[in-house]
Amino acid sequence: MTDTPAKQLPHLVFGGELVHLDGTEFKDLSKLDIVGIYPNYAKARDAWKAKAQASVDNAHMRYFIVHLHRLLDPEHS
Repeated sequence: MTDTPAKQLPHLVFGGELVHLDGTEFKDLSKLDIVGIYPNYAKARDAWKAKAQASVDNAHMRYFIVHLHRLLDPEHS
């Protein structure tokens, strides 16, 4: 069995308080919580889930996963 490195698929996790519960406009862009960039979706989802669960008391707080690899190479997403 060969140790082939996994393809790098960077994902960004970030969040902030929304103006409206049904939208994606943030109250204050300067207060966004940039959680980090992760090497794959699974690791990004773990970070997203932890932050989302930690902010459950604030209904306006939302966290998102951005598929950076799709932005970097849109033809091969």
